[in-house]
Amino acid sequence: MTSVIAQRRPAKSDADTRNAISNEQNVGQPAAFDFGVEAELFPTRGRKSKRAAFGYRRFARASEAVRFAIEQLPSDALAGAYLEVQERRFDRNGIRQLYDSEAYPLPRRKVTS
Repeated sequence: MTSVIAQRRPAKSDADTRNAISNEQNVGQPAAFDFGVEAELFPTRGRKSKRAAFGYRRFARASEAVRFAIEQLPSDALAGAYLEVQERRFDRNGIRQLYDSEAYPLPRRKVTS
């Protein structure tokens, strides 16, 4: 019997991550984003808190990852987290734009006043 071990991609430097995130320009074009593909959510690096709010998570659909990030993560955990979908990275602002997009397929959490 052969066991399969999931391998993580080599870590990119923080500068590479910032550049990839800051270069993401297609968020405003919902047709260019597929909410149905696999997505990965990475936690904040170097948080002051010793206990991370969440660890690395993989989602079957990007829509589920976006919902988790916006509706479940505390704002301080979302601040440094990023979402990777088909080798495109989104910071908290990009994740928020995806969630607010008209193309977002899931029901949004109702805001209570």
